[in-house]
Amino acid sequence: MKSCFDFNKIVERRGTNSVKWDLRDDDVIPMWVADMDFEVPSEVQDAIVKRATHGVYGYTIEADSFSSAVTDWVRRRHSWTIEQEWVKFSPGVMPGIRGLLQVLTRPGDNVVLQSPVYHPFYGAIMDGGCHILNNQLKLENGRYTIDFLDLKEKAKDPRTRALILCNPHNPVGRVWTRDELTKLGAICLEHEVVVISDEIHSDIIYREYTHTPLASICDEFAQNTITCIAPSKTFNLAGLDTACLVIPDHRIRREYAGTILPKQATIFGGIALEAAYAYGENWLDALLDYLRGNREFLKGYMKARIPQIKIIEPEGTYVAWLDCRELGMDNEALEKFMLEKARLWFNQGYLFGSGGEGFVRMNIGCPRSILEEALGRLEEAVSNLV
Repeated sequence: MKSCFDFNKIVERRGTNSVKWDLRDDDVIPMWVADMDFEVPSEVQDAIVKRATHGVYGYTIEADSFSSAVTDWVRRRHSWTIEQEWVKFSPGVMPGIRGLLQVLTRPGDNVVLQSPVYHPFYGAIMDGGCHILNNQLKLENGRYTIDFLDLKEKAKDPRTRALILCNPHNPVGRVWTRDELTKLGAICLEHEVVVISDEIHSDIIYREYTHTPLASICDEFAQNTITCIAPSKTFNLAGLDTACLVIPDHRIRREYAGTILPKQATIFGGIALEAAYAYGENWLDALLDYLRGNREFLKGYMKARIPQIKIIEPEGTYVAWLDCRELGMDNEALEKFMLEKARLWFNQGYLFGSGGEGFVRMNIGCPRSILEEALGRLEEAVSNLV
């Protein structure tokens, strides 16, 4: 059945102060930062325009409809029932994580990460005077897994206060199974390590897989977990700075409310979230089909025409983790090769920490024609190495 949404449409983003497109003025194709090149659902556009025509943009309150939109969404999409009072606004997931670290840790404490992982986590931890304990993921037969023995050892340290989980994982694309999450949750619960679960990509799950919110597994995990979600990746709304923290524990919720972060969404951020969660489901389902097509196109192209680079197949997210180690380049040479020879801008793997060397992260949230052009450039650049 043909989709009524045109994800093949090219939308000119240069000249809009786009982080993705306006930081360079050459012909390099940007496939780095995780925002998509698709127009948002028309219902979201209409809701923003309608509010904009009012003409007065004073201080706002957070309506009950904001939190109810979130609770309804996670119930429908992830079979997770949460209370409205658990939902707290954050001006983005990363500001929320920084606020949570203020609540949960003190300088000198340990926070566990699972590298290679989203690189802003590192700065958030170190800026609070905390130490990073790296529970590095294991790459086995083209798939990443959690090293649970190592995790147990790091959780045992009495100075370890928190773990930042990426579910699904950015950049490696794993959608953690219920069994894996149960093991992780049990270890953290036993050793009183609070889990901050970044689930911002949780709506971008390919149909072979199922997202399980860690906090949905049992009440004990819920009380020991703060879940970070947002419509920003799902509906391409990153510029509206609107996210939510789901905080079942009343003490953490109260202390988080005492941080200096804004306590309610901007006028347009709140409206966009409500419209997206209320009316965007058909758009999202069509998007997932399109992204899956992009993933399959990428896999087939790499296998047939650029076998020197291996794709770690993403189970979720619209970023692909590419293993470029067969090219035999160090970090500096690989970055220079991609920018100057392939004329492609990827996130370099070393930025994601230990285990990321020799990899790049590629954003496939774009029209297929752009993806095809990018792969043609990459093929030509790699062939010229021989």
